[in-house]
Amino acid sequence: MIADIITISPEIQSDTPIFASTRVPVKNLFDYLRGGDTIEEFLNDFPSVSRAQVEKLLAIMENLITLNDYDENPPRRKPAPSAQT
Repeated sequence: MIADIITISPEIQSDTPIFASTRVPVKNLFDYLRGGDTIEEFLNDFPSVSRAQVEKLLAIMENLITLNDYDENPPRRKPAPSAQT
């Protein structure tokens, strides 16, 4: 559920959407990604945010934009094969 990922409360960060059980604004993730940082760098800088929260948020956003239903347990994608040199 989205409530497991995001909290919006007037008592916490003045209604700014934050990652649940943290004080980290969701916008920080998008600022990092827009700036060219990786999810790993974001998680290192904000250890109170879990990888699962980030992955679920991105899946929800992807499905919202592509008008697909959100699947809480999507199939895992296989990593791309590495290039042999």
